[in-house]
Amino acid sequence: MRLKVLPPTLRKNSRYLTLDIKSASPITKDELVNMIWDACIRFQGECMTSNFNLWVMKFYEIEKTDEYAHYKSIVRCQRDFVENVRSSLALTYRYNGNLVSITTIGLSGTIKASQKFI
Repeated sequence: MRLKVLPPTLRKNSRYLTLDIKSASPITKDELVNMIWDACIRFQGECMTSNFNLWVMKFYEIEKTDEYAHYKSIVRCQRDFVENVRSSLALTYRYNGNLVSITTIGLSGTIKASQKFI
């Protein structure tokens, strides 16, 4: 028996955050995922973070220099917890001993609209 797809009225409402990431050393998409989850768990706790429905949709490498690496990313989260995710990411400044700066540069309801910020 095939499972039915949920109608739009029963699905979770998502928002897409466009992030600007600057790091002292190069990072990969997997390291970004760990960084986001660690930041949210550290500042919001496990019970709260489990409701965020976090997912890294896209990861772009913008620029690499000797001093820093510059990336942009699109992260999906649940609509009701956007401010919690933004605050957790803004409070992150170090990951694996390297300096990191994460800034939210855009918020939208679709991936297509969030790509305008990149």
